[in-house]
Amino acid sequence: MSVQSDIRRLTAPDIRARKGGEPVVALTSYHAHTARLADRFCDVLLVGDSLGMVMHGLESTVPVTLEMMILQGQAVVRGSRRALVVVDMPFGSYEESPQAAFRSAARIMKETGCGAVKLEGGVRMAETIRFLTERGIPVMGHVGLTPQAINTLGSFKAQGRDMAEWPLIEADARAVSEAGAFAVVVEAVAEPLGAKITEEIAAPTIGIGASARCDGQILVLEDMLGLSERTPKFVRRYADLGPFIAAAVEAYARDVRARAFPAPEQTYAMKQQKA
Repeated sequence: MSVQSDIRRLTAPDIRARKGGEPVVALTSYHAHTARLADRFCDVLLVGDSLGMVMHGLESTVPVTLEMMILQGQAVVRGSRRALVVVDMPFGSYEESPQAAFRSAARIMKETGCGAVKLEGGVRMAETIRFLTERGIPVMGHVGLTPQAINTLGSFKAQGRDMAEWPLIEADARAVSEAGAFAVVVEAVAEPLGAKITEEIAAPTIGIGASARCDGQILVLEDMLGLSERTPKFVRRYADLGPFIAAAVEAYARDVRARAFPAPEQTYAMKQQKA
């Protein structure tokens, strides 16, 4: 039996079973090659609608389309073998009704081969989450700062800094968990609130700018690699690749202008001579 056939892709129930156990490692990915690199180390690869800003230079996630998510979801599934691939449902593809959400989610799963979808919203989306999960679509929830609501929120500001806001965010997390979400992303909330939510709900919490006591963590890959122009304050940069890429491109441009490297045909001929 080949090594490749021995690798089993993680599923939504596998992630749900990690509640209170080994932390869930998650990152965003939008390409086959980054998925291939991250797959060895990650439990979840999220094809986030943040691709609108990271890949397309958009100001928010609002303009992202279902077609954009499906295209990049296909790439990430092709590039990975082990991690659970979760695809974001973009703004406008699920809010209208549970039935509309099901049609969008079913299309995402059928056309990408992903293992789950993610949607934003708490109490108001509980009915939809229940509708989807009862019909065979695993759902990851998302509460706290919900970027698709930027036009309502006014800015990407942290939530729950005032304790008076806590009950609403806690209610959102409970509603999503009780509706059947296998995990819940908790974004940009006060650290004590993130820890409290993690203790209160049955579903694993995946923190991003929340609490280290969440059941797992997620970051935007380009943020943690130093490739994003605007990086949230809570992001720890594990590399700063931007200057290295710029320097490599500069060196390449310099060589091209100076005619300082052989053409591909010459390189091949030189290899043949050495052989």
